Amino acid sequence: VSTPPHSAAGLCRGACVEVDSDTEAVANEGFKLGCISCKMRAEVPAKAVVTWGFRGADDQEFSPLYEYEEKRGSVLDPRFEERLDWNGSKNTEDLQDGSIYILNVTFNDTGTYECTFRRTLIYTNYNFENSTTKQIRLRVVPKRKNRDILVQILVQIQILIQIQICFSPSLCPCRAEYLAVASESKENCGAVQEAE
Repeated sequence: VSTPPHSAAGLCRGACVEVDSDTEAVANEGFKLGCISCKMRAEVPAKAVVTWGFRGADDQEFSPLYEYEEKRGSVLDPRFEERLDWNGSKNTEDLQDGSIYILNVTFNDTGTYECTFRRTLIYTNYNFENSTTKQIRLRVVPKRKNRDILVQILVQIQILIQIQICFSPSLCPCRAEYLAVASESKENCGAVQEAE
């Protein structure tokens, strides 16, 4: 039986889009530190380790903040104990989203965050390792301005439009360059389909 091109199974493939993290957090609220590193060769199996570092406004150097490896995360900085949670790829070691979430942001969280992906591409006869590092300068403010909320909504709409275009072969004939392995496992995709 042939599958229609726009079936639910076809929609389970994920699109990886590298979007810069927001850089302004509101005190006493939660905040997602976004860090995405898309794997350009979607057909090659891989595994990755994500590490985060933090340099506060008064610090000279980065200190280890968080590490996620083999589907487990560890908070490494006591200033963030019980305030950090993994918000990236789940149920896979082939990580492309290495985001973390800060609970109850404080003014002391102002500073520079560094996210590093150490990825191993697994070929038949050899492994290839590479590393990608991104920095985010975070500012903590007492409350968010209405204009900032509007900008955030517009950015989210733009991301959704880009993903939709990449799923349409007629609009994006080179879409294979933009598609990557979904951050959720195929089992999760099945669960979503059943829920619908």
